[in-house]
Amino acid sequence: MKAFKILLISYATFLFLLLGLFCWLIAPEYFACEKTMFEGEQGLTIFGDQVDCSGENQDVGEAMFQVSLLVLTVGFLILIIGWYFYSKAKKKLLISKSSPAKQRKLLSQRHPCLYFLAIWTRRLKRRLEWTFDGKKYAKTKTEDKLQFRIKKHQSVLLKKLGENNEQLQLNKITNLKIAAAQINGIVIKPGETFSFCKLVGLPTKSKGYLPGMELSFGEAKAGIGGGICQISNLIHWLVIHSPLTVTERRHHSFDPFPDDGRVLPFGSGATVFYNYIDYQFINNTEHIFQINLWFSDKCLEGELRINSELNYAYHVVEKDHRFLKIDGQFYRKNEIWRDKLMKFEGGKIVETELIMKNFARVTYEPESYEEMEDYEKTSH
Repeated sequence: MKAFKILLISYATFLFLLLGLFCWLIAPEYFACEKTMFEGEQGLTIFGDQVDCSGENQDVGEAMFQVSLLVLTVGFLILIIGWYFYSKAKKKLLISKSSPAKQRKLLSQRHPCLYFLAIWTRRLKRRLEWTFDGKKYAKTKTEDKLQFRIKKHQSVLLKKLGENNEQLQLNKITNLKIAAAQINGIVIKPGETFSFCKLVGLPTKSKGYLPGMELSFGEAKAGIGGGICQISNLIHWLVIHSPLTVTERRHHSFDPFPDDGRVLPFGSGATVFYNYIDYQFINNTEHIFQINLWFSDKCLEGELRINSELNYAYHVVEKDHRFLKIDGQFYRKNEIWRDKLMKFEGGKIVETELIMKNFARVTYEPESYEEMEDYEKTSH
């Protein structure tokens, strides 16, 4: 309702300002007459035509001038009021984002047209960023593998995710194969940025993508190209075992299904949605890296390779994993830490850092959990 009020105020402001401007432009000779009569003149030439600035024209000019002034004044007052309410709404939105309380629907969720406009506005913004942000994006691919492997991982293709989604799971495999072909063999040179969305592109039916499961607005549903996040999840796991620097990453805001053979820690993935929810990392080293992807009978497999061997490695672990129940709603939290080890010094740990801290809503009831009354307690 508040979003509707803000929208209504915005429209009213626009209309009032437009009306005021229209009054100024529709009869410039009347305003000119108002000015010249004030200065004691009796006539004025506008665009080559002589304008009579006396009698009725003077009265009309004065009236139009006063009306336009009033309209513009009201318009600016509405603009100030609208900005005030917008600032309050924005502040409340920031507070609600930091709290597990139930959130209201976004404006873009209220109508398909608004959702379409919101999506394509963000996509256009991202395209402009790709053009003008000054980054050098990785685009070179090769079948020749670099000499040394940093990390390898495999991810099971078919998992039990809720009920009645077998076809979506099968479709996901098709989607994964199409998307993986756009990334396999990509080389990331020094100074280059890897962008998942820029490489894979927009998933469409014309490219062969099928409806797969995707997570959106707090629910799991079918969407064209759904499931390709499994690739970005795998790549992120490889990257955090390397000196590459993650510059853009988001994880899902909720956990829809109980663990079924989960291997990686919760929240260690990277969700993508073309093109404004991207996964990016930059190569700030002097080395060249390469990502290779392939498929076995049951798994999506991938590896991160490098052109020269490193004398250190990384070990990633999960800490403080808990399920919580707060105000009748279930949540899941954990921390992901990374140790830097010297490979040729007996695995001596030289650095430990917190790389991810996760807190997300859970849409199922976990087997065991802790009840908490105050959300603030979860930060301790």
